[in-house]
Order: sequence, then C-alpha cells, then structure tokens
Amino acid sequence: MSIHTIRNEWFSNVRKDLLAGLVVALALIPEAIAFSIIAGVDPKVGLYASFSIATLIAFVGGRPGMISAATGAMALVMVTLVKTHGLEYLLAATVLTGVLQVVAGALKLGGLMRFVSRSVVTGFVNALAILIFLAQLPELVNVTWHVYAVTAAGLAIIYGLPLLTRAVPSPLVAIVVLTGVVMALGLDIRTVGDMGALPDSLPVFLIPDVPLTWDTLAIILPYSLTLAVVGLLESMMTATIVDELTDTRSDKNRECVGQGIANVATGFVGGMAGCAMIGQSVINVKSGGRGRLSALTAGLALLVLVVFLGDWVRQIPMAALVAVMIMVSIGTFNWASIRNLRAHPASSSVVMLATVAVTVATHDLAKGVLTGVLLSGFFFAHKVGRILHVRSRLADDGRSRDYEVAGQVFFASADRFVEAFDCKEALERVRIDVGRAHFWDITAVSALDRVVLKFRREGTVVDVVGLNEASATLVDRFAVHDKGGSADLVPGH
Repeated sequence: MSIHTIRNEWFSNVRKDLLAGLVVALALIPEAIAFSIIAGVDPKVGLYASFSIATLIAFVGGRPGMISAATGAMALVMVTLVKTHGLEYLLAATVLTGVLQVVAGALKLGGLMRFVSRSVVTGFVNALAILIFLAQLPELVNVTWHVYAVTAAGLAIIYGLPLLTRAVPSPLVAIVVLTGVVMALGLDIRTVGDMGALPDSLPVFLIPDVPLTWDTLAIILPYSLTLAVVGLLESMMTATIVDELTDTRSDKNRECVGQGIANVATGFVGGMAGCAMIGQSVINVKSGGRGRLSALTAGLALLVLVVFLGDWVRQIPMAALVAVMIMVSIGTFNWASIRNLRAHPASSSVVMLATVAVTVATHDLAKGVLTGVLLSGFFFAHKVGRILHVRSRLADDGRSRDYEVAGQVFFASADRFVEAFDCKEALERVRIDVGRAHFWDITAVSALDRVVLKFRREGTVVDVVGLNEASATLVDRFAVHDKGGSADLVPGH
C-alpha cells in the first residue's frame, strides 16, 4: 500500500472521521445489546464483537468509511445454535465463519455482486430502512409523553442544527444535549442501562471450549455456512450503497477477506459473528465519516464508553437513540423509487417490491435478496428469450429453403427456435444460417438437434452454416444430429 493511499484512506478527513466515529459508537451500544438478547447471549458478547469487528475492519476491510459490527441478521441465525449447544459452540462457529469468508475472498466471490441488479439493491435498501424504523416502535409504544417529547426534540436537533452549522455532527449533539436534559430534569424514561448490563473489563483472548472432533464440525458447519453467506451478502450490499453515497469504489474481494479476519479474531475474544451494518454506515457517512479512521474510532470509542464510562453511557435515553435511528431510516429509504414505480419497466418494479416484501415479512435480508435475484434472472431470461428471429426464403425451384436465424438460443428461447421451422414441408434441402445467432447451452443444442432430425425424418438434407467458434464447440461436444453424417455443419468464417 502506497503512502498516498494510506494518507488518503486514514488522514484526509481526520476531524470528521473522529466525530462521526463517536456518533456511531453511541448508536452501536443499544443495538449490540439488543442483538445479543436476540441471539440469547450475554450483552457483553455483542459489545465485544462490535468493538473487535469495527476495529479490525478499519485495517483489513475493502471499503473505507463502512462500519461492521454485530448485526440482527446474523443474530437470528445463531438463536438455535445457542439454545441447543451453548455459547462456546457459537464462538467456534464464529471462527469457522471467518475462515469460510476468507476462503470466499480468496476465490474472488465478491465479484458475484455484479449479478445483483439495481432493482434488488433498491429493494434491499428500502426493506432495511423499513426494518430499522419498525425496530424503533417498541420504544415508542405504551410510553409516557416524555418519550415522544424527547424523540421529537432529537429529530428537531438532528435536522435543524445543520441549517446553522455542520461543524459537529447533529446526531452527536442530539445525544449529548438530550442526555443532559433528561438527567437534569430527572425524567423517568428508558435508558441504555435498562437494556442490559454493560461489561466492566476488557476482552481477553480465549479458545472456544469445544471438542476438536468431526462431531463438533458437523454441528457448527451448517450455521457457519449460513452466517458466512448472510454476512458477505449484507456486507457486499452495504459496500455498494456506501460506494454510491460517497461516489467512490471499493474492493469487494478484499472486503470478504477482511470480514473473515475480523470474525476469526472476534471468536477468540468472546464475541459473536458480525458483518457490515447499513444503518451505522449511513450514520457514519451522513455525519461526515469517509476514511478508515471513522471505523477505528467507532470500535475503540465503543470499548472505552462501555468499560470506562459505563456510568455515563447508562444514562443515555433510548428516545435520543431512537431519533437517530429514525433519521437513518428516513435517509436510507430511496424515496425516488416510489415515484419511479410507474416510470420504470414493470419487471424492475416487481423485483424491487418483491425484495422489500420478502425481506420485511421474514426479517431475513438473504431471503429477500435471493428472491430479487431469482426474479431478475427470470425476467432477464424471458426478455432475452424473445429476442430471437427466424426468417426463411423458398428457392425458385421450390425444392429448397434458406433459414436465417438471428438472436440468442438458450433454454428460454429453445422452443421458439424449434417452432420457427416447418419440418413437414416437402423439400430436398434446407440451409440453416446461424451466423447471427449464438447457442448458449445444451438446451439450445438439443433444439438444433430436434430441428435437424425432424427434417431428416422427412428425407430432407440439412446444412447448418455460420456457427461461431463458441457455438460450434458446444455443438461438436453435445449434438447428436451430426454424428451420423446426415447434416453438414459449416462453421462461420
């Protein structure tokens, strides 16, 4: 790594990175505790994980300015493992998750993001914005008017302060001011301390206390595979979103390796597996964070806050953090996508809405994205499959016909290809020119077989001409109609 790169990624935005990192650290505390509760483990497991992952990813991640820590999507996968086998198996699964992610990065699987369409990314973003907002509702139900007042005041500061000055991130000001007001007035409202006990010591290195046997591997491997896939999927999607917010590029394969290294280390300090967090990443970017220093600050500040300043952190009103997260949900949601529902192609809108619906219904980002990717693939195949034209011309003597094929022949268009030929027409010879076509798979080759063999049964000689090199290779390997010599295949020139 060059000196210029180090300076650009670490020290080009020091003040804003430091302040943004502090805001993120404060927002991470209640979420890390909440995710620990979801997974069924002690709050310190989520807090240690968030510290470890955020700190390490600053050095080894592929996306400066992106925040990684313990997440809800990962916590949901862990529930059954913790209930059935306990914390030690979770720590072992976390280490194995990291190893699998490092392997994925080494195999360049980060490049698979190019198969995720824009509609899926938009649906992912919108679904996450909705889930972030819904996660705040328990803090706003069956509460006193003070909670609503503090939340409203927080939103007023968050959106109003930037109109006066942007010297300090408005979410940080909102948290500090509202904590002071609540403490001064002695308001009886829910605070961070009510979420669970904060750790009072630094994390220490430990080896998960599990038997090193094949039985242990059989137990943790299914969970680790799921955690690795969910973690990489959410991290890659978050990196794509931060790329767009900052108009910069990231190294997806390095991000895979970085997430893996962070999870391996986290498992050895008593933390649960984690991944990139779109909510905190948006908070970071909106607060001015752009470099690796912001993620490092978030991780270190989190540890200092919960271990050494826990008495103060416990006093932060949850309503203030709710206001910050509402700001995140509003800023995350792609409002233009609503206006574009009619303007964009119907297939794109269906993909986006399906991604949102499945994600929100299942609270599983992986299922939502998988649904969107599958629908995108279906619509794409259907659209490309229709771009196939077959024209023909009968010779003057009426004894032969020339067919010209243009377009893509594959599983979605194979039937249309076969139907374009009148194989029962009484002809001596048929010439099929595929110079403007491409045969993609064995279904396409099978379709060509069917056409040629049908003509042959009628006593017609068939010449297939113009095959490009890739198509000719496929036909040579898998076709059966040319093995008996009843059809002449002439490759393109």
